[in-house]
Amino acid sequence: MFYRVAKFLSVPAVHLVWRPKVEGLGHVPEQGPAILASNHLSILDSFFLPALLPRRVTFVAKNEYFTSSNPLTRVIMQGNLAIDRDSARAGQEMLDAAAGVLKSGELFGIYPEGTRSPDGRLYKGKIGVAWLALTTGAPVLPVAMIDTERVLPPGASVPRVHRIGVRIGEPMTFTGDPARARDRRQVTDDVMAAIQRLSGQEYVPSYAKRPSADTPA
Repeated sequence: MFYRVAKFLSVPAVHLVWRPKVEGLGHVPEQGPAILASNHLSILDSFFLPALLPRRVTFVAKNEYFTSSNPLTRVIMQGNLAIDRDSARAGQEMLDAAAGVLKSGELFGIYPEGTRSPDGRLYKGKIGVAWLALTTGAPVLPVAMIDTERVLPPGASVPRVHRIGVRIGEPMTFTGDPARARDRRQVTDDVMAAIQRLSGQEYVPSYAKRPSADTPA
């Protein structure tokens, strides 16, 4: 109920204030599961993308977003899955929950970089997206968020007015063994390459460093 009300209120505001340019919306299936694998430039990515899609999207996000002192951040995270990024067990539990979302025929959103880009570049992806794709058989839709960091840069608490964009690529399907490290790495690298082609970001072949603990969400 909260999700439907929030979306009803947010969609007109997003179009009026940030005038989004959305490309590739036809690649999102009208029904059935799909993984939306996106670059991550701003906390508002988890607000903009669901607002611009006709179907509900469940995202994964770090625990700190759900307990943030910023009320805007807490509202955006409602209905999403929390993850303790310092716990390997919690990470697997999150992936299991995400697999449940996909097996129910829903859309699931994930940021393979694992954190927001610290400098606007695209960083090496973590293998969770591959595990999900290989375990569930759900297609992966690469997504590029454009200029969302200009709306709410890291450390800022008040959104700014700036036009944004969303580019959604063609569905990618994969086969392989989710227990095999080489298969997971290859799938992840293929997904990141597709995101890079959509976003035009410079690619960095190493993991992004997390923001410091005292950096506001």
